[in-house]
Amino acid sequence: MSGPDLLLPAGNSEKLKTAFLFGADSVYIGGKDFSLRAYAGNFTREEIEEGLKLARALNKKVIIAVNVIAHNEDLARMPAYLEELAALDVDGIIVSDLGVLRLVKRHAARIPVIISTQANVTNYETAAFYQELGAKRIVLAREMDLDEIAAIKEKTGIEIEVFVHGAMCVSYSGRCLLSHYMTGRNANQGACAHPCRYSYALVEEKRPGEYYPLQEDSQGSYILNSRDLCLLPYIPQLIDAGVDAFKIEGRMKSPLYIATAASVYRAAIDYYLAARREYDPEQLQTWMEELQGSATRPFTDGFITGQSGVLQDVNNEKMPGRHVFCGIVKDYRPDIKMAIVEQRGNFGPGDSLEFLLPEGQRIAADIKHIYDEELSEIDRARHPQQEVFIPFQQEIPAGSILRKKARINAS
Repeated sequence: MSGPDLLLPAGNSEKLKTAFLFGADSVYIGGKDFSLRAYAGNFTREEIEEGLKLARALNKKVIIAVNVIAHNEDLARMPAYLEELAALDVDGIIVSDLGVLRLVKRHAARIPVIISTQANVTNYETAAFYQELGAKRIVLAREMDLDEIAAIKEKTGIEIEVFVHGAMCVSYSGRCLLSHYMTGRNANQGACAHPCRYSYALVEEKRPGEYYPLQEDSQGSYILNSRDLCLLPYIPQLIDAGVDAFKIEGRMKSPLYIATAASVYRAAIDYYLAARREYDPEQLQTWMEELQGSATRPFTDGFITGQSGVLQDVNNEKMPGRHVFCGIVKDYRPDIKMAIVEQRGNFGPGDSLEFLLPEGQRIAADIKHIYDEELSEIDRARHPQQEVFIPFQQEIPAGSILRKKARINAS
């Protein structure tokens, strides 16, 4: 079934495998240099090569982010890196800097170029300009509505990629100076400390020492803090507008987040392509609740319906309930009917647990006993990345996620 690509983030090899397993068509990753997520695990050359081998076997793609705002000192090392990516035959290179684009055309000319959202493309003339420079795809700025997106596609025909889910910066498509100013970590060099999510108070210059809280509650202050983007309800309209790829933010998020977002958006895309009708409200509600279980903030639909109302989306609500990432299934032993789970969070008998399977199916896991690697019974899985054996009659596929269920109120 043809349709738009579903593009998931992968901060390391485990997340890459999880994204593919749960429905991604492509992943975007960063090498150890020149990526705007310097604190993600990121990939060595050997890991990129392994990721490409897996992608080729699955008929999927691996795209490399080289979207740093480059300084002179970066340029000396970049040609060799780009030539390395060309030798690996990666499926695309994301850039935001015109100088880097020029180097890609010189040192990795066969690799498709994708223009990053950091380039802030918001109109068809800019899109056409990048097209003339050899770009294959544009990742549009988040500050655009449906009509603007459709107009760029109609007037240029270039491939269009749109962020549909994940964190949003408070500054225009990520152009923020707070991190560099306050912590010395430059967001445009991949080292953002996310100071927009700190708690703040207001001080008036003639009243030094007097602090006025900014819409503060038990969750902190949110005057600078955007909600997380969620365009799941608009997938049909975006498909009809000609969007070629749906992108999800989160290279530093957990495999639970990756699995949840991939499975939900995969189901939503396939549902619309098969039926070409609006989503059943109950199904949409179920998908939204699933996404809320791995969300870090309440959701917003951003600018997709226009500019009005966006400023009302300051995050001054309490957080929704969240699932807890407990582990990843490494294998299933049919001879003893046990799932082997690598622990990622403290869990044990009595917890409200469930398995999330690659097909998106959820299976309640009423665990009565767990065992260590010597098959000695233990009361809980406590140690990081400890492998435990869980009796379970149904075979659970490797890569499935074990999570502790949250109580979620969809909004």
